[in-house]
Amino acid sequence: MGKTLTTLFAAAAGFAAGILLAPKSGKETQDDIKAKVEDAKQTAGEKLTQAKKAAKAGAQEVKSGAGVVADEATGLAKSARNSAEKVGKEAEKLTDEAKARAAKVADQAKKTANAVKDDAKNATK
Repeated sequence: MGKTLTTLFAAAAGFAAGILLAPKSGKETQDDIKAKVEDAKQTAGEKLTQAKKAAKAGAQEVKSGAGVVADEATGLAKSARNSAEKVGKEAEKLTDEAKARAAKVADQAKKTANAVKDDAKNATK
């Protein structure tokens, strides 16, 4: 937009210089200036309308993109929650299995200790 504005000002300055140096009557010069001002107003109005449309479209794109990001974040949170639940359940199963194995090992150790004790008793008789 900066280049457009610069070009517009340069064209206006060139036009003004041309009009002031042209061999026309005051009335003709005034009419030419009025016509060019009207053209400039119209062009500026068109550029403003284009800028408004572009800004509106950009805002809509941002809003749409934000909705997509929000949906993705919600999906990711649900997925993380489900994964955490699965890991928790698996950890619970492993804990129960470890307790059961520890109880078996302890029971086997008691039996072995008693067998050793009995063997020692019988060996000393």
